[in-house]
This record gives sequence, C-alpha cells and structure tokens, in this order.
Amino acid sequence: MKWADFRYYQINPLSQIIKQRKWRNIRNMEALQHFEMKKLEIDKKRLMEKVAPYRKSDHKKAIWQLVNTLLPYGMLWVAIVFLLQQDLSFWIVLPFIVLAGFFLVRIFIIFHDCCHGSFFTSNKANKFWGYFTGILTLTPFYQWRRDHSLHHATAGNLDQRGSGDVWTMTVNEYISASPLKRLGYRLYRNPLVLLGLGPVYSFILSQRFSGKNSGKRERFSIWFTNGALLAVLIVAGLIIGFKNYLLIQISIMAFGGMLGVWLFYIQHQFDGVYWARQDHWDSLKASLQGSSYYHLPKILQWFTGNIGIHHIHHVEPRIPNYHLQQCYNEMPVFQNVKALTITESLRSLWMNLWDEKNQKLVSFRSLKRLQHEAIR
Repeated sequence: MKWADFRYYQINPLSQIIKQRKWRNIRNMEALQHFEMKKLEIDKKRLMEKVAPYRKSDHKKAIWQLVNTLLPYGMLWVAIVFLLQQDLSFWIVLPFIVLAGFFLVRIFIIFHDCCHGSFFTSNKANKFWGYFTGILTLTPFYQWRRDHSLHHATAGNLDQRGSGDVWTMTVNEYISASPLKRLGYRLYRNPLVLLGLGPVYSFILSQRFSGKNSGKRERFSIWFTNGALLAVLIVAGLIIGFKNYLLIQISIMAFGGMLGVWLFYIQHQFDGVYWARQDHWDSLKASLQGSSYYHLPKILQWFTGNIGIHHIHHVEPRIPNYHLQQCYNEMPVFQNVKALTITESLRSLWMNLWDEKNQKLVSFRSLKRLQHEAIR
C-alpha cells in the first residue's frame, strides 16, 4: 500500500470510492468495509511514525513562549490596576481587559500542552508549569488532564458522549426527549448561554469541585488550585482592593473563557464533521474528519497557540503547540483537510443536532422537514 494512497483515501468518502470503482476487485460492501478498517490500521501506524519527530519538545521554544506570554499578561494586569485606580471610565480600561483575555487563551494553551506532557521534555517541568498556568486560568491540573484525556479517547463517538465535550443530541434523541429536556438543550445551545454564561460557570464555578470519578490526585489538584486562588484573592484584595481584583479577574476570565469555549466548540462542531457509533467509530477518522483545521489570521493563530490546527493535535496530542504549524507545512496529508474560515465557522452556531440518517449536523429549524421525510 503506497503512502500516497492515504491522501486519496482520506479525502474521499467510501461511497465516492465505490462510485469511482477505485477497487473493482472488491465485490461487496462487507469486504470493502473490512478492507477499509485494515487499511486505516496500516495508515495510522505509518502516519504515527511520520509525525513522531514533531513530538520532540524544545525547551528553548517553551521558555520563550512562557516569557512572551506571561510577561505581557502580568504587565497588562499592572496597567489595568493603575488605570482603575485613576478612576477612569471602564470603557477606557476595556481594551486592556480584552487584550489580557487573548493572552489568557495563550496561557491556557500552555496549560493544555503541559497536561499532555508535551510542552517540556521533563515531567516535573510540565507538572510545575501546569499547576502554575492552571492557577492563572482557574483550572486544576490533574482533574482537567483526566477529563481532557477522556475527550481525546471518545471524540466523535456517539456512544461515548459526555466526556469533556459539547452536549450534542441526535435528531431522534431530541424528538423523543421530554419538553423540559428539549428546553434545557435549546438553552444550552443558545450562543448567549454557550459563550456567555457557559465560560463563567465552567471556569469560575464548575472547576472548583471534583467529580464522582475523580481520584486522589485529581481531588488534590482541585484543593490545591482552590487554595492558591483563595490566597491570591486575599493578597490581591489587601493590595489593590477586593472590588478591583474581582472586577479585573472576572472580566478577563469572561472574555478569555468565551474565546476558549468558542475554539473548543468549533473544533468538533462544524459542517462535514465526523460522528459514528461505537461499532463503526475509528480514531483516525475522528481525528482527521472529526476535528477541524480552523484557519485563522496569523495574529489570532499566535494568541491561540496554533490550536486551530486541531486535526493534527488529535492525530498526535503529544506534538507541542509550537511544532503544529511545521508539521502541517511539511506533511501534505494534513493539508488535504478542508480549512474552516472564520465566516464559515459562524454558521456552525446554528448546527445543533446530529442527523444520523444523513450523517451531518442540522439546525433546529430543519426538524419539521426531517420529521416529514421520516413519515414519507
């Protein structure tokens, strides 16, 4: 099997291959599906071998990223505190808060890489900076690492939803749900809730508590983070005032959290996304077809730590963010994934349900048409 075949195979769905009779010697669907799975297994192994060099951490790049992220973020905090103490209008301070929110997203990407153990070669360094950036982003290191690992293991699997993902119902599940559950789902998927109240709830409230499946290490990371945040609150409150501290912290977190949740949303909720039931789910398809390549302007790509190149990240989570662009540039197979633009991504806000029959995300408005088709 030639490596070049992978490019053709990955960008052509099974039905299209059949129509083009790419493999005429395969006479029935069952044989073709068996061949498909074997080929994916081979291609995945070869793909992992080819991306292996990009997994190597670079401590110089990591340190420089810490410097060019944490230093400006700290300076922005000082500037915001100074401006507020001058009794200036909040609208004058707002641009500084917005900029700090962008830097907070970049800090979260560093935290994210530390959770994957990819930012530094040293596990101790990843743990230290993971805890440190976790405090800045109000996120407990080990608890989030556990939840995020589950997300990587189940992304695109319809039978494993609910592990660190955006709540997504199928059309049939929504139709058969109770009115109360439908209302709750509609509220959850409303952009004002999803991107407004959602980040505040998730980062400020939800992450202060452990889940029922949390282990000792995860619970300790929550207690440690909560204790550190309480200490910061007391010290900062005594120095700059509790009102000023909470105003700054909540404002930056609200804006940064909104950007972060949007990025997470668009990474797996877009037109053409891959979802499948457990029996047919494949991790490579979930990575290359179920994770987006969000093509952002260079400045936004910098602030978001290349996380828009998400299909590569899901193929190999141990590639640090500072190597993702290089990996994309040097491996044509990843360039075959259709880029998602900002304009196209905005339409994804109205794709609320998974239509299993047609294998695509659909809007609430399309329900009547789908129900009519089902009756016919």
